[in-house]
Amino acid sequence: QVQLVESGGGWVQAGGSLALSCTMTAPGDTVCMSAQRMAWYRQAPGKERELVAIITNDGGTNYAESVKGRFTISRDGAKNTVNLQTITLKPEDTAVYYCNADATCRDSGGTWVAENLWGKGTRVTVSS
Repeated sequence: QVQLVESGGGWVQAGGSLALSCTMTAPGDTVCMSAQRMAWYRQAPGKERELVAIITNDGGTNYAESVKGRFTISRDGAKNTVNLQTITLKPEDTAVYYCNADATCRDSGGTWVAENLWGKGTRVTVSS
């Protein structure tokens, strides 16, 4: 089963920084193409999940207005890994951060399957 696994969340004081990472993992007999799109979303307590940043296969990026200039998304396409470097964190950045990707993978049977994947999330807490 193809999965997204996030890491790097934690607790930090306002003004601090954190680096989040997400890697696509697959069983040994499964081969995945470089994901067309990888993204980070977040969901704060009592709020809807929102897009934070997105990066496409050709390196194009887009950010939520609230994080522009403070967050940087990057990826290693060959490894289907996406990173989110955060600086100057604010209490309002507190949320569970989720990785999302459009994956196209082939199993041992030779069938290519496209699916949209979500990680389980990593919690970021910014104290004032």
